[in-house]
Amino acid sequence: MRAFFTALGFLTIAPVPRAMMGSNYSMSMAYFPVVGLAIGAALWGIDKGMEGRLPDAVIAALLVAALMIMTRGLHTEGFMDTCDGLLGGHTRERRLEIMRDPHVGAFAVMGVVVLLLVKWSVLMSLDGPSRGWTLLLFPAMGKWAMVMSVTAFPYARSEGLGRAFQEGPKATPLVIAGISILAAALLLGGVGGMILLSLATGVSVLLGRVMASMLGGLTGDTYGAINESSEAAVLVMVAGLASTELSQPFF
Repeated sequence: MRAFFTALGFLTIAPVPRAMMGSNYSMSMAYFPVVGLAIGAALWGIDKGMEGRLPDAVIAALLVAALMIMTRGLHTEGFMDTCDGLLGGHTRERRLEIMRDPHVGAFAVMGVVVLLLVKWSVLMSLDGPSRGWTLLLFPAMGKWAMVMSVTAFPYARSEGLGRAFQEGPKATPLVIAGISILAAALLLGGVGGMILLSLATGVSVLLGRVMASMLGGLTGDTYGAINESSEAAVLVMVAGLASTELSQPFF
């Protein structure tokens, strides 16, 4: 269970005691989708608690805020740093240097505004049977995308926060994470859930290839960017499927 608590403590603000966490960050990836489901369950609970009490636009804004608070803004920060680095640098070295700069640039601001606007607009407009399983699934899809990117691409730096996930077994956590996200997608979303899983996987591979070609590998920041981009892509796809029978879950 140490691997699970390591994932929970790393990905969320949950006060997990150090004694319950292990040092094998690579194995903790096996539980990334499960932690994502827990985050989604919290969002679902918040949504149900505010239903009918506040306007849809306000609820959507609070859900986006709650998601960032629960994850300490870790992935959002990575997304912003990646926007600055990839769009503001012209060489591999310069891009990596910019991504380590604590200052926020114009590309980061523009990128995060678009990202949050996409999430807010979909969550505001989404209703019907797809709303519940979407809230449960989309954070888990983002976490699965990170597992894919860590497994499929090398690390760009000799050190860094994300390096710990590269040092250890990858096949076992990938298989466990894959089984859990596959089961969740099928049981909660049915055919629509499988489409979203395929999309999240595709986004992680596509973005991973682009980023790796520009940086010589991936970094902790790019893992966060892939999480955020996958979540946004999944939400947009849900909006497209909302009026179809594919939005109906199996159960």
